[in-house]
Amino acid sequence: MAIEKVREYFKQFGIEDRIMEFDVSSATVELAAEAVGAEPARICKTLSFYKPEGGCILIQTAGDGKVNNGKFKRTFGFKPKMLSADDVLAYTGHAIGGVCAFGIESEEVDVYADVSMQRFETVFPACGSSNSAIEFTCEELAKYSNSKDWVDVCKLPEEE
Repeated sequence: MAIEKVREYFKQFGIEDRIMEFDVSSATVELAAEAVGAEPARICKTLSFYKPEGGCILIQTAGDGKVNNGKFKRTFGFKPKMLSADDVLAYTGHAIGGVCAFGIESEEVDVYADVSMQRFETVFPACGSSNSAIEFTCEELAKYSNSKDWVDVCKLPEEE
């Protein structure tokens, strides 16, 4: 199971016991918010996009964020195209509903964190399953996901 892979990855940092597992689904932003008892915006969702040269980019963003095509293209130099569910699993080892950027060792996968999360003290990314999460500060999220950088590629509801 992917959550076991994430748990094993977190062991090297001594934080595997911080993973929360739920008796209910946390596969969507709304369900995850209910499961952790936080507002949906504090759920860190991980979106996946094809890179033209092969591989993919993972963007970790606030639960209420949506990728802005123009910002994405200006940042990365190409138009965003989301991965298929099969390709998400192939690149990350995680199925839709539990996708996260933890324990991914492929050089084909680049991870970034969107600044939309920086308005919160802590956020809740999934841990490889559709019923898990962990609470991280933004600094911890960037560190443990091996994020290459903070980017500004999303828009929030008030910007629409």
